[in-house]
Amino acid sequence: MIMPSSKKILKCVALASLGLNVSNLLGVAAFSSRAISQKSFRIAPRTTSQLPVAGEMQLVNRNTRLFAVDNDDPNPGGLNQWEDENDRKKSFNEIGFFDQVQEWFASDEGKEDVKTYTTSLAVALLLRLLIIEPRYIPSLSMYPTFEVGDQLAVEKVTKRIRPFSRNEVVVFNPPQAFREIVGDSSRKAKEALIKRIVAVEGDTVEVKGGKLYVNGVMQDEPFTAEDAAYEFGPVLVPPGDVLVLGDNRNHSLDGHIWGFLPAENVIGRAVFVYWPPWRVGTNGMY
Repeated sequence: MIMPSSKKILKCVALASLGLNVSNLLGVAAFSSRAISQKSFRIAPRTTSQLPVAGEMQLVNRNTRLFAVDNDDPNPGGLNQWEDENDRKKSFNEIGFFDQVQEWFASDEGKEDVKTYTTSLAVALLLRLLIIEPRYIPSLSMYPTFEVGDQLAVEKVTKRIRPFSRNEVVVFNPPQAFREIVGDSSRKAKEALIKRIVAVEGDTVEVKGGKLYVNGVMQDEPFTAEDAAYEFGPVLVPPGDVLVLGDNRNHSLDGHIWGFLPAENVIGRAVFVYWPPWRVGTNGMY
């Protein structure tokens, strides 16, 4: 059992402890107030119109939000008056056609495309001029080897490094004798022709009984449409010339009418048909 005197002593101790805790709390609050007042920034009132000093950073309270203001910023407060230069430009679809072309050429993509197209065109023209070129069959003078509409490749390299041989199919510029027959002003006088070489320089050639004879030997010609219905020769092929005939012997304006072909007129050798797809190949070309 606790005596009354002891209760008084305990009550005095409890009050002393409570007073100590309260004084500590008040001391911390006072210390915090002094620390905040010594900060290097200040809170600007909402209604202030005073401009900040140059170079100073302030925290401005707007609608209870704190944000930093750079006094060197020529447009403090945001980008409200900012206008991007690109916003004033018209879109690609809003400008005229020639302006579109000009803008495309000026772009990096346009420059790259022009470079690619120019290189491709130069390579294609070089191939056509020196190596290989396409040709179109407009008539039946070389039937059945070629039909109207056939497209074939003509190579132009080997004519410079090896002589022509019998039975080769060649494309050539028409000689003067051909142009005199059809007329110099005729479109045909300017078109390249395609025929088969049947004799080369130094050969004696003759057509009799519908058959072709070279140096007295009858030639096996499975590529012809029919036997010739005319007589020709014998003649000697002069140096630098060849004799060419059409495979469709009776429906071809060829060497048995206008004579020999200068070898220098030859553009190239026909190597294969590439169109139409069902006729692709080298059938009939030797």
